[in-house]
Amino acid sequence: MPMMLKIKTYANLCRIPLSLFAAASAATGYALGPHPSPVQAFATAASVFLLACGSSALNQFQERDLDARMARTRRRPLPSGALTPRHALGVSIALLASGLAGLAATRTIQTAALGFVAIGWYNGLYTFLKKRTALAFLPGAIVGMIPPAIGWTAAGGSLLDPRLAVISLLFFLWQIPHVWLLLLQYGDEYEQAGLPSLARWLNKNQIARLALIWIIAVATASLALPLVIKANALAIYAALIPAAAWLAFSSFKLIGVDQGLAAQAVFRRVNAYILLVMCTLCLGPVIPSLQ
Repeated sequence: MPMMLKIKTYANLCRIPLSLFAAASAATGYALGPHPSPVQAFATAASVFLLACGSSALNQFQERDLDARMARTRRRPLPSGALTPRHALGVSIALLASGLAGLAATRTIQTAALGFVAIGWYNGLYTFLKKRTALAFLPGAIVGMIPPAIGWTAAGGSLLDPRLAVISLLFFLWQIPHVWLLLLQYGDEYEQAGLPSLARWLNKNQIARLALIWIIAVATASLALPLVIKANALAIYAALIPAAAWLAFSSFKLIGVDQGLAAQAVFRRVNAYILLVMCTLCLGPVIPSLQ
């Protein structure tokens, strides 16, 4: 296999963009924690990245037969035959072990325990429920709350701190619009593959409206973050308010004719917005020192 093709195959197995978002959310949680350190922040984010890559690879091993029945996923490494299931399982175990070892090196019991919880929740509970209920995305979205909590605890924060609850809530909410947007694009494929799908009970107009409601919820919830972190709230609001308004109003395009095409564009905007939020929050604590 040519080197570039091999790199692309492993990148698809690990779903690199999604894993990078998980690492970035862990870095955000760390930056907002009580005792952040640049070196430890990088180590924590890198460990979460490996953990996310390993979970993705394990998930594709678990769902290889299901992926083969959907046009959206049949080109993934296992259903396409680019990798054998045994090889993919070995890669996932190596990545998971590396990620957990990195979290254990933080010498924080809570941080390492959260790594195990993330694997059990995503590759265990969520993967099990996904084939049995169309509402599996709700408990599945809880996985998005774990990386920022990992970063927070690695920086010496407590899991019982109400500030962490507000931070994690945003990352929970961020997961939900993706479900509705994917349904607008691939709802028929889920049903054809035999997965329980809300597209069976909701039409595209209803799904589009639900997506819009959740996107507005994400934009609104993000504006509560400067109230609970130590940062220059005015500077953060100057960045977030225009961006939140842009996200909300541009998402009204979902209520239109070509909802599948609109969903693709909105999907990218939701991800771009949460990336902006994470960058703003990470930089927020140092803004006062620059004044």
